[in-house]
Order: sequence, then C-alpha cells, then structure tokens
Amino acid sequence: MSDKIYLQQMEFYGYHGVFPEENKLGQKFLVDLIIETDLKKAGQTDDLNETINYAHLYQICEEVVEGKPFKLIEAVAEQIAERILTTFPTVLSCTVKVTKPNPPIKGHYQSVAVEIVRSR
Repeated sequence: MSDKIYLQQMEFYGYHGVFPEENKLGQKFLVDLIIETDLKKAGQTDDLNETINYAHLYQICEEVVEGKPFKLIEAVAEQIAERILTTFPTVLSCTVKVTKPNPPIKGHYQSVAVEIVRSR
C-alpha cells in the first residue's frame, strides 16, 4: 500500500512527564501522523465518506495529548495509534511521532521525540 494521509506538526498542550513539575505546569507537544489506507475510491468519487476525515484524526490526537497525563511520550504515541486503529477499520497502519520540544534534560538540543508504527 502506498496511499498515505499526513497530518504534520499538530500542536497541543499537555501535562505528560516523569517529574511533578511537568504534570503541574504542562508544556507544548507536537504530533505527526502518517496514515496508510486505500485512497483510490475517495480519489475517484471525491466523497469524504470514502477517506479518513482529517478532522477526526486531529480530534483523536487532541483528546489524547490534552487528556489524561502519561509519564512517557511513548505511552502518548501508543494511545493515539490504538485509538486510530480502533476507530477507523480501513486504516492499514499508522505512524505516530510525538515531539517534546522542552523536556527537563540538561544540555543543548532542539527537542526529543518518539516515533512508533502500528499495523493491523
């Protein structure tokens, strides 16, 4: 399958982290998605019902990132992937990248991130 839907650099505010300050103060998180599905019928019919609605994908990410706090961004990514695969039976696989731009780690860097791939 080579058909893909991309949602890039979605920005949310969440309270994920190992340290109490992260759970209290919160911070920005970025999420990127790659959804693999068959887009042929959507392309032929120009019908929203034949694809995966991007707004629904965004909403799932928003609910997970801005919802219940997790200690690890790995858990955030896993929850997003699980919800997408459960909600959309036509999704063959999804790649979820969660970026934490300002983790409390001493040093000089742009950000930290995890990326997971989950398939049926």
